[in-house]
Amino acid sequence: MSIESHRVSPWFLLLVAITVAGALLTVTGTPTAIAEGSSVQLTAGVVLLVLGGWAVSLCLHEFGHAAVAYRGGDREVRDKGYLTLDIRRYADLGLSIVLPIVILLVGGIPLPGGAVWINHAAIRSRGMRSLVSLAGPATNLVIGGLLTAAVVLVPDMPIGLAVGLSCLAFIQVLAFVLNIIPIPGLDGFGVIEPFLSLNTRRMAARVRPWAPLVLLGLLIAVPGVSSAFFQVGATVFAAVGGDASLAFAGYSELLFWR
Repeated sequence: MSIESHRVSPWFLLLVAITVAGALLTVTGTPTAIAEGSSVQLTAGVVLLVLGGWAVSLCLHEFGHAAVAYRGGDREVRDKGYLTLDIRRYADLGLSIVLPIVILLVGGIPLPGGAVWINHAAIRSRGMRSLVSLAGPATNLVIGGLLTAAVVLVPDMPIGLAVGLSCLAFIQVLAFVLNIIPIPGLDGFGVIEPFLSLNTRRMAARVRPWAPLVLLGLLIAVPGVSSAFFQVGATVFAAVGGDASLAFAGYSELLFWR
C-alpha cells in the first residue's frame, strides 16, 4: 500500500487556496462595492470563491462515495487514489471539471461532474450500496448547511463574503437536489437501485448513458423545468437557513457577463 493512497493531494490544497483567495478578494472588495455600487475586485472574488469552492466540493462529493465504499468493503478505491481528494482521479478532465464549470457559468446549474468507479460486488449489503450513492449528494447538502451557518453565525461578516458564501451554499443545495433525482445515471437512482428487480435494473442500464443528458437539456431549454428546479432548490435552501437575496446577489456577480 503506497503512502500516496492516503495523502491529501496538493491539487486539492491548491483548489482550497484558490477558494480562500477568492474569499479574501470579496472582503477587500466590499468597501468599494458599497461606496460605488459595484467592484471588479468583489466580482473577481465571488467568481474565484464560487468556482474554487465548487471544485473543492466536487472532490469532497466523490470522496464521500469512495470513503463509504471503502468502509463497505471495496478496497480498490484506495489503490485508485480516490481517498486522496485528487480532482484528477475523478474521471476525465474535460467532462469532470471543465464542462461542469462552463455549465455553471453559462446556466448557473451545478452539473454532476466527477465519477468514482465502485466495485459494487465487493460491497457487503444492498443497504451499504445505497449509502455509497447517497454519500455524494449528502456531502453537498452538509457543505451547503455549513456555509449557510457560517453566514448566519457571523453577524459582522463583510457583505461581499456573505454574498459569495451564500451563492456557493445555494449551489451546493442545487447540486443535492439535482443529484438526488431518481433517474438512471444520477446518485438518486443509485440510492434505490439495489432494491429494484433485476429486470428494472437492466432497463435502467440501457438509458443510463443519456438520461442525465436529457434532464440537462430540459433544464437548459425548457423555462418551466428550470424554474421548478430552482424553486425546489430555493425551498431546500430556506429550510437550511439560507438567505435567498444574498445567494441571488452572488449569482449576479458570478454571472457578471449576462
